[in-house]
Amino acid sequence: MRILPLALAALLMPATAFAQCGGSFSGFVKSLKQEALTAGYDRATVNGFFKGASQDSKVLRADRAQGVFQKPFVEFSRHLISQSRIDRGRSMAEKYDSTFRRIETTYGINRGVLLAFWAFETDYGSFQGDFNTRNALITLAHDCRRPDLFRPQIFAALELYKRGNFDPARTTGAWAGEIGMVQMLPQDILDNGVDADGDGHVSLKTSAPDALMSGAKMLSHLGWHAGEPWLQEVTIPGDLDLSKSGTDTKLSVRDWQALGLRAKDGSLAAGTLKASLLLPQGHKGPAFLAYPNFDVYFEWNQSFTYVLTAAYFANRLEGASIYAAGKPEQGLAGAQMKQLQQKLQSLGYDVGKIDGILGAKTRAAVQREQQRLGLPADAWPTPALLNHL
Repeated sequence: MRILPLALAALLMPATAFAQCGGSFSGFVKSLKQEALTAGYDRATVNGFFKGASQDSKVLRADRAQGVFQKPFVEFSRHLISQSRIDRGRSMAEKYDSTFRRIETTYGINRGVLLAFWAFETDYGSFQGDFNTRNALITLAHDCRRPDLFRPQIFAALELYKRGNFDPARTTGAWAGEIGMVQMLPQDILDNGVDADGDGHVSLKTSAPDALMSGAKMLSHLGWHAGEPWLQEVTIPGDLDLSKSGTDTKLSVRDWQALGLRAKDGSLAAGTLKASLLLPQGHKGPAFLAYPNFDVYFEWNQSFTYVLTAAYFANRLEGASIYAAGKPEQGLAGAQMKQLQQKLQSLGYDVGKIDGILGAKTRAAVQREQQRLGLPADAWPTPALLNHL
C-alpha cells in the first residue's frame, strides 16, 4: 500500500484526532499507533515497531541535566580537545582517505569538519550511546517540552523500520534519539542517508563510510559552501567598537580589515566574504571571524559553545595552531548566570529559558545592557555587569 506522507495525512485529520503529548504513556502509544495506521502503514509493521515500547526515565533525567554547556569556551574546548583526539583524528583521516576524497569531490566538505563532529559525537564511533532509540523518541515526544521536535522523529524511525534499516528493540543511540557514528536523527537519515559502502543498507552505526558520507550530504543540504572557510582566529585592535561583535553583525572581510582586524596566522578570506566577529569570553579572550559556513553548524547543534569548539577543532585537525586564550575577565557561575538572566528578563529582554547557559538571546541582551551602561559591549557577562544590574 502506498504510504500517505505524514504531513499530508495530518492535514486530512481533525486537529484533535491524536494526542500530541502528555496523558497516560500507554494511551499516548496507542494514539501513535492509530496515527501510523491512518497514515497508511500496515498493522503488522505498526505492531512490530511499537511492540515493547516503554517510557525511559533516564532519558528525561539526561534531558534536564545538560550542565556541560554552562562551561565557558576555553574550559569547554580544553575539555573536549586533547592531543590524543587530534592524533586519532589524523589517523582516521588516513584510514578513510578514499572516503574523505570522495566527500570532498561530491559535497565540498573538508575532512576536518567531519572528523571534528565524529570525534565529539561518538569519539570516532567508540561510544554511540546505549539508550533505546525508539523508546527515547517516544518518551521525549510524550514529555510535552518539545513534541514538535521529537514526535515526527518517531514516524521517521517507523519508516526506517519499514525499509529494514531500524530494529526498534535493538537500535540504540544518544538520549535525544540520534543514531550512529555522527549521531543523526531518523528524519535526517531518511533525507540524507548514503549507502557509501554499497552493501544495500544505510548503516550509520557500523559503517564509517556510510556515516561520513551521510553527514557530509546533510551539511551540504543545510547550505555548506564548498571551498569556503568556516572559522578563523584573528587579533583585534584595542580601539575596536565591540558592539559590532556577535553573530547578528555581519560585515565584509574588507570592512573588518579596515577596522583593524588581522589574521593570527596567514591571511583573511576574500574581501567580499561576509563574517561575524566572535568574542566567546569577551575582548580579553580568544577572537574569531565566523564565515557563512559557520552558520551551518547551528543547524547541527544549537549550543554556541559546542558549535564554536567543533569549528575550531576542525581547524586544528587541518593544521591550525592553538588559539590564544588571552586573559578573559572572570565570568559568571551557573547560579549567577541564572540570576543575570532573571534580571535581564525583568528588564524586558527575551533570554529564553532561565537555564544558566549563555545562549544567543542572553548574549544579545548582555551586549545591549553593556552599551547602555557604558561597559565594553563584548557580550561577555561579568560580576561587574551583574552588580550594575
